[in-house]
Amino acid sequence: MTSDGWKPGSLPEDAVELGRLGEAWGIKGWLKVHPHNADPEALLSASTWWLEPPAAPYDRGFKTFSGAVSVAVSDIKPHADTLVVRLEGVADRTAAELLRGVRISVPRSAFPAQSDPDEFYWVDLVGLAVVNREGMALGTVTHLLATGPTSVLVVGYPLEDGSGKDGERLIPFVSAYVDEVDRQAKRITVDWQPDY
Repeated sequence: MTSDGWKPGSLPEDAVELGRLGEAWGIKGWLKVHPHNADPEALLSASTWWLEPPAAPYDRGFKTFSGAVSVAVSDIKPHADTLVVRLEGVADRTAAELLRGVRISVPRSAFPAQSDPDEFYWVDLVGLAVVNREGMALGTVTHLLATGPTSVLVVGYPLEDGSGKDGERLIPFVSAYVDEVDRQAKRITVDWQPDY
């Protein structure tokens, strides 16, 4: 592996971790990619990725680089149930094997624009307040779950039992329950009651 095209630096402020590099694929420096999302559109469209050293359990003895580096994507394509990628400066299987477990991030500003106003990137929903039609606050989106054909909003809220712990509400992210997503107001309005 050469350092040509590998630029150390700080992750962009809007960087979103989208997956990690897997095992080497073939002998010419290709790697398998394990996306965090079933729709890897942002990974496929980005010409530059930000890489960070692996997190546990893939971090054992990693010494290839430290901190964050940006690297050009030479080629990427779907393969079976994942993606395979060739990164600039990774010329053979030995170099590719050194990158197993490396985390991949892309700036949110580099994500492709969505043409459908009713489609959202999950990262844009996390942190939004959730209220029902009556205006009752139900909590804040902490993350989403993929459950086959639909996604589910995981809405955290403080329990009223004095324990200081948070509860969770699981609300299907479908039009039957979600009335409106207003990203500018940072609010999602739903047809949902607190005791569901």
